[in-house]
Amino acid sequence: MSNKKSILSSAKWIFEVSNRFARIDRKGRSAVTSFLATLGICFGVMTLIAVLSVMNGFQQTSIKPIMEISSWHLRASDIPEEKFTDFIDYCNENPKIKVISPFYDSQSLMVGRRGRQASAIIRALSPDLMEKDELFKNEAKIVYGKFNLTEENAIILGSKLASQLDCIVGDKVNLLALSGGKDVSLISQDRQFTVTGIFRSSYEDINSGYAFISLSDGQKYFGSEARPVYGIKLVDYENDLPVVVAVKEKFPDVSILSWREFNRSFFGTLRIEKNILMLLVCIIFLVVGINIYNGMRRLVFERSQEISILSALGAKKSEIKMIFIMRGFTSGLLGSLFGAILGILISVNIGKIFLASSNILYFIQYFFVMLLNPDNVNYLFQNTIYETYARIPARILYREVFIIVLFGIAAPLWASWKASNNILNMSVAEVLHDE
Repeated sequence: MSNKKSILSSAKWIFEVSNRFARIDRKGRSAVTSFLATLGICFGVMTLIAVLSVMNGFQQTSIKPIMEISSWHLRASDIPEEKFTDFIDYCNENPKIKVISPFYDSQSLMVGRRGRQASAIIRALSPDLMEKDELFKNEAKIVYGKFNLTEENAIILGSKLASQLDCIVGDKVNLLALSGGKDVSLISQDRQFTVTGIFRSSYEDINSGYAFISLSDGQKYFGSEARPVYGIKLVDYENDLPVVVAVKEKFPDVSILSWREFNRSFFGTLRIEKNILMLLVCIIFLVVGINIYNGMRRLVFERSQEISILSALGAKKSEIKMIFIMRGFTSGLLGSLFGAILGILISVNIGKIFLASSNILYFIQYFFVMLLNPDNVNYLFQNTIYETYARIPARILYREVFIIVLFGIAAPLWASWKASNNILNMSVAEVLHDE
């Protein structure tokens, strides 16, 4: 019990002395150094959380539609005819698999109203895919018309593709040029389709580059050499590797491709961008840590008289060292906590911040144009890129927030520990003699 009281008493006076050192300085520099160190950590933590949240949101708006509409979670092809039924039954009975559905892909040059042209990927899907695949339905939202592929020569266009072709629901489009086998005409005016719906996803490349037709029309127009690919949706797309291994063990002849391999270059680019951002902002912590180290070394030198007095009163060098380590820990803790709070608040309101920035920038430009050249005010418009950024939802991963806060505390803690090592080399007699 007495040992416990001794530890608490020692911790109490270490904290009080450290706090006093932080507030009072005979030369007036320690308080400023401590404040700037805390401010730097706060800024670094806040920036890193906000930037990563926006990056996570951007990745989410890109990755989800790509996986649910374009690549699927898994792709199975080259299924032997004698094992086809067994493979479909296995997938339907596997609890880790939600949906399996066939599709065909082909590339086309499409012609819409008034001769407007656009290239696109034509995907032949099962007409009941919307009913079977909830994930596909959530990402490919029908904004005009219906997802109706039951009628012959029906087509559903991406929203941007429909705009490029100048088409609305009920219009005719022609698949003028179509890739396929030897029995498919490259150029034809007879592949007329009726637009029954227009969809929109959160990824613009899909909106501008995809159109859907029925499986029967795909078999009809893509030629006899076209082979179906079976798209598979999993309960947990992050847990795809065990499913791939299990399928390959049971059906070694089946070619199966994970979303990680299919989109390797794209997802790899996103990962590199995120890692570079992490590296750039971590440099902030490094700079702050170096500043704390140099400031703490100066502080140890300036406080040499106080250190010698504490030693003369019986304080251990390890306890004196803890005074300075406590100061670094306090700076890191306060900076990290305030930075985390500000970073989360910015991330939650990032859309409003972008719109507010757009308005502020516009009014500044408006003021100077009215002041210097009022005749050009009609040519002044708000920058639409801010609206695009505002639509990106921030995604806060609290695991990342915890790691960032941990780094924010560790950087000044390490710097304080390293700088306070000089205390162990100080002699009380030498210090008092110098004074």
